[in-house]
Amino acid sequence: MSEREPIHILSLGAGVQSSTIALMAAHGEISPMPIAAVFADTQNEELQTYEYLVWLEKQLPFPVLRVSRGNLGETLLQSLRDPRLRCATPPFFVANKGDSSVGVLWRQCTADYKLSPIRKMVRTLLKRYAAKSARVMVGISLDEAHRMKDSGVKYIENIYPLIDRRMTRRDCLKWLQAHSYQEPPKSACFFCPYHSDAFWLRMKQERAVEFERAVEFERAVKGAQETLVKGAQETIVNGAKIFGKIFLHRSARPLDEAVFDPHEGQIELFTTICEGLCGV
Repeated sequence: MSEREPIHILSLGAGVQSSTIALMAAHGEISPMPIAAVFADTQNEELQTYEYLVWLEKQLPFPVLRVSRGNLGETLLQSLRDPRLRCATPPFFVANKGDSSVGVLWRQCTADYKLSPIRKMVRTLLKRYAAKSARVMVGISLDEAHRMKDSGVKYIENIYPLIDRRMTRRDCLKWLQAHSYQEPPKSACFFCPYHSDAFWLRMKQERAVEFERAVEFERAVKGAQETLVKGAQETIVNGAKIFGKIFLHRSARPLDEAVFDPHEGQIELFTTICEGLCGV
């Protein structure tokens, strides 16, 4: 490989779109074939995602490299108990004291627990292959083209194989079905506040163990927050003061008491602060 020739890497979220790219590359329908797929693990995915990832790895002729900055959930709880510690915050909902308004914490988890580990691995692969740049395949489909963005670093060029092929998410599902592949589960942290009501409801009805896991996590967050406050009026998170209690659901009610509307969609996040890596 020429030193000037960029290497190709797949950013694998283990959702529908990036899994379709991986399998299409395995079938020779996307070229050049990536030298590797990189999966950034927050260590808080649902169990079904980890099971699917094990299956997917066996279908691919290139390796899936799992990278991680650590356990997002555990680190977050530690930071709530000790204001001196820093942790990238998920977009938790906060019930503001003194009125009925509900705010949202700035989402930092994607950048710190997805982008950063992937970039670190890309730099490792660049050194290994004596290359100066990489083209990173990102699983964004035509119906989500507004999510496309520059990588933000000179050594990575984001490319979008599905958009180049004018493929929507529905086209991805059709391709998977035509090749007798199962539909990948939605990839995201089990406690992600961006879950739609429909997603929370399905989790509660079909994956009770995972739902209870999220309920227990929310209780742990509140317990850590209450221990930290100790009669004070605010919680300090990453040096910032938070006035109010933290919740996983937009209603600012405990998850096990929230009423889920099955027709309510996911919060729009892709055009604001999401890097488009969690669920693709």
